[in-house]
Amino acid sequence: MTETRRSSYHHGDLRASLLTTAMRMLEAGEQFSLRAVAREAGVSPTAPYRHFTDRDALESALAAQGLRDLSADLSAGRELPSTPAELAELAVAYVGFALRRPALFRVMFGNACDEGSEERVRAATEIHDLLRAAASQVFPGADADAVASAGWALAHGMAYLHMDGKLAARSPEDVANHVRGAFTAIVGASAASITTRGDRP
Repeated sequence: MTETRRSSYHHGDLRASLLTTAMRMLEAGEQFSLRAVAREAGVSPTAPYRHFTDRDALESALAAQGLRDLSADLSAGRELPSTPAELAELAVAYVGFALRRPALFRVMFGNACDEGSEERVRAATEIHDLLRAAASQVFPGADADAVASAGWALAHGMAYLHMDGKLAARSPEDVANHVRGAFTAIVGASAASITTRGDRP
């Protein structure tokens, strides 16, 4: 038994080690299976099955970690937005995350959320709650769920359009400005509409 394998079992960090290895392989563009991850992590081929029933379960755990990382990026160094322009910065952070970590982003959103994975459901809920709270703060008179869904759809769509090369940009700042422009145009129009309806007798 290798030193790496003994260390993993002794310290009880096998799951964390497998996830770290799988994340590295995913983001390096390497094909991976449970056996490939086990081999790279220096453990026996059957060891991963102590924590993951199959590759789908491993990918779900990676998606959960990605959602937590995304939530951290969206929250980093900022309070809840209070203006449409500040709300647009959440979209910029969202798209920026997708472009920095495209392989992980596709795993996070490439299939339906695994309802059997408590950690993935919890991580997804945290992001939904953040977006809903942001929508409520910026548009207190609007349907927060509807605004959050619309904003998420716009940011998510722009993320994929940029990842797939449908929207060209020369630099991350070009991408950020493109996202700000599109988001501000749509959200600004929505704000005007909400204000107009609110002024009606």
